[in-house]
Amino acid sequence: MLFGKTKEKRLAAALQNGELDQRYWAIVQRQFRRNRLAVWSLRILYGLLFIALFADFIANERPLYCKIEGQTYFPVLRQYAVSLGLARWEEPFVNVRWHDLPYEKVIFPPVPYSYNTIDRRNMGYVAPFAEQKIAASWFRHWLGTDRIGRDVLAGMIAGTRTAMLVGVIAMAIATLIGVFMGAVAGYFGDERLRVSRLRLWLNVLALWPAVFYGFVVRRYAMAEGSFIVELGKNLGIFIGVLLVANLLAMLLEKVPALGKKVTIPADMLVMRTIEVVDSIPGLLLILSVVAVIKKPSIFYIMVIIGLISWMGIARFIRAELLRIRSLSYIEAAQAMGFSHWRIIVRHALPNALTPVLITVAFGIASAILLEAFLSFLGVGLAADQVTWGSMLSAARARFAAWWLAIFPGVAIFITVTLFNLIGEGLTDALDPRRKGTL
Repeated sequence: MLFGKTKEKRLAAALQNGELDQRYWAIVQRQFRRNRLAVWSLRILYGLLFIALFADFIANERPLYCKIEGQTYFPVLRQYAVSLGLARWEEPFVNVRWHDLPYEKVIFPPVPYSYNTIDRRNMGYVAPFAEQKIAASWFRHWLGTDRIGRDVLAGMIAGTRTAMLVGVIAMAIATLIGVFMGAVAGYFGDERLRVSRLRLWLNVLALWPAVFYGFVVRRYAMAEGSFIVELGKNLGIFIGVLLVANLLAMLLEKVPALGKKVTIPADMLVMRTIEVVDSIPGLLLILSVVAVIKKPSIFYIMVIIGLISWMGIARFIRAELLRIRSLSYIEAAQAMGFSHWRIIVRHALPNALTPVLITVAFGIASAILLEAFLSFLGVGLAADQVTWGSMLSAARARFAAWWLAIFPGVAIFITVTLFNLIGEGLTDALDPRRKGTL
């Protein structure tokens, strides 16, 4: 018994000084490096992320840098400003063939085509090794073209960016929701969450105007403007309305008659919500939502995948916090008078996120595979958008165009396998039995 108390004191002291976390993560890093497949998968993933981040600088019909009539331009960078509505193309660059302009100096990307560039001289499924009608070898379509003359290599590079975006953004949304819901359920349980009746009713009443003014009224703005910018505005309005309700509650709670508190069974509500969402087939829900969207976009797919993928993360966080909330350092923080939310964010969650890393790795692979499946079906995808799944779908029109099936198919297989191998490596490296090693 005495030995147990001594070990508990050593653990508490190590936690306070940060020694246990440093030693544990050193063990995790060393253990992960022993898995050669996981290490090489991570290195290849870095390469894919590099391609995704700099896709427009690798494959683009616009120059990286050019000089015309003494003026210097950076067309690729300017395209970002034009896409965000911050700038416009000057008159000489509107609907122009970039390769035909009279440049004084010019630097083009390694691949001289964008994913939507149409080469009319090489239309009709030109194979990678077939004779191509090109002015120079630099303009060759190294992976062939599709039916309307779009370069397959440029489409593969754009598809890499789409796949990484879908996986990362979808799982970021899922992680935020899952961590919040799991933390509330695991830490508070069914007895610890107490709020005033006034705050509860104000939040319930504010929920409808928050949804109405944040999303319903502005649905046309989301369809016409930049999705990310408009989504940020919508979320800002939604959160702003709820913050106003909570600030009003803080002022009115000072009145004794309005500050009476009630207990909310947070754990039961969260678990029932998880069961309800789990009972709805994910693919059916995605197809139903996409069917009512007037302007298809890959960003809608990201958001929907994130909204149906948070349940596993919430379960892991809940299980960890049910264990952690009774440990000595959490009880010490409560005894010092820290607020519940400070304890959750500063002390509980940092020690409960280990299983989430594994779930996120496998979740990204699932999100990429689901996006490729939806793109293959042509669901929720803009007509001018090119993804690995849409390229696979184009191969159905002509079975002889083997390059449209093999290259994106191999890319999907490799990417999903990479994340699965990284997830398995994290599973071994983040073995919870090593966490107690001192």
